[in-house]
Amino acid sequence: MPNPFRWLLLSIGALLARAGVIDRRRVERTTDLAWPRIVTGIARMSKSAADVAMVGIALGPAAIAGVGLATPYWGLAFGVGGGIAGATIGLVSQRYTGGTHAALSRSVTTSGLVALAVLLPLAALYLALPQQLIALVGNDADSITYGARYLEVVALGIPFAGLNLIASRTLVGADDAWTPMMLRAGGAVVNVALNAVLLFVLELGVVGAAIGTIVANALVLAAFTVGFAVGRLPLLGEFPVTLSVSQLPATADDVRNVLSIGGPLVFTNVARRAAQFPMLAIVALFGPNVLAAYVVARRVRDLMDTPGWGFSLASSSLVGQELGTGDEGRADTYGRELLWFGTGVYLVSATLVLVFAEPIGRLFVSDPSILPLVTTFIAVACVSVVFRGISGGATGPLRASGDTRWPFYGQVLGLYVFALPVAALGAVSAPIPALEAVTSLGIEALYAALILETLVPAVVTYYRFETGHWLVISRAYRPDSAPGD
Repeated sequence: MPNPFRWLLLSIGALLARAGVIDRRRVERTTDLAWPRIVTGIARMSKSAADVAMVGIALGPAAIAGVGLATPYWGLAFGVGGGIAGATIGLVSQRYTGGTHAALSRSVTTSGLVALAVLLPLAALYLALPQQLIALVGNDADSITYGARYLEVVALGIPFAGLNLIASRTLVGADDAWTPMMLRAGGAVVNVALNAVLLFVLELGVVGAAIGTIVANALVLAAFTVGFAVGRLPLLGEFPVTLSVSQLPATADDVRNVLSIGGPLVFTNVARRAAQFPMLAIVALFGPNVLAAYVVARRVRDLMDTPGWGFSLASSSLVGQELGTGDEGRADTYGRELLWFGTGVYLVSATLVLVFAEPIGRLFVSDPSILPLVTTFIAVACVSVVFRGISGGATGPLRASGDTRWPFYGQVLGLYVFALPVAALGAVSAPIPALEAVTSLGIEALYAALILETLVPAVVTYYRFETGHWLVISRAYRPDSAPGD
């Protein structure tokens, strides 16, 4: 059966190859790594949407609001795990081509230990103070109660989710994106099925939704563990690497490498997710219609951003493998060609959504009075997401080399120095409920903020990529492949 995702990427890559942007052989290799991750992202987003829909059907809008209030806390934990996993893919990709089995195993186990050291205290905080944490961002009693119940239970799944990220990036770094796609997408399907039973049959409410998330993540982690231990899984086949903890699981250098590469990525992810709170508060000052349009635009942009999940990781893996062999010239070529390949895919998807912006808006709102506003926000999101493609493409090689501070700088500048202040300039200084009063900048400030949020990181990360200094930094992280390691 033809694979539509792979076919679409190959078609865009073929056009770019004709234009001399990328070598045809690299198009196919990149596509084979990128498309499974893109499918994984689509599955995860579909799972999240189904969760919210089922909670709403079973319990009503207050429960949806409660889960929504708890979701950013889960997102912060996921961002921390994702940052540490970003270090994993860079270290594994280099050791897969230029290192040894022992060095690769230590990199993975070290990443897992670091992730647990950070995520377990965070999970404990959520368990201990769920009501207080939800009350920080909510003001409706019913919503806070639902959110606290959900957060208190789902906190137990945070360590499982973090280790799943480490396992997934390990396989991608070893040139296998298909296996983690099958496991994590399968976990999303299991999650939806469990939630249907727990919410509608057992009537466990938001607690049931949280239990479904925990069980699904635990099952996926169990599958990863078996696969890495024995080297294969039924139906899925061989793993490209196996892991061994028979030796010392981590050295001081291993921990230092994970922290130095993963630390900035953690801060980058946390900076992006933490900015959701003040930005939504500012947008709310413009009134409920504007807030609804803004939320719709961000949801649409998140969907358009799915290709970046695949291209950024594919770039990290392929560039890291070339660095592992010591071929800096090929690593630079891979990074440059993959950056523009990914950006080309973003341009195609953004153009398609822009053409159909109004019909897409109708999927979210039925009130004709606010449809033009929603359509305009979606159009701005289409422009904004192209810069996300550039920043993601430039981040891939930087992550593979260990040069991960500049993406963090770009994220902080884009969100906190440009986007949030510009959005605030468009809002009133008067307190709520004077929601209708805005400055002369008005809604245009929100449009500008949406673009600045992605444009500034794109400029910063692309500049760092163009300097080539990341190639020099990578030399400090390359494996020592001396015999006996």
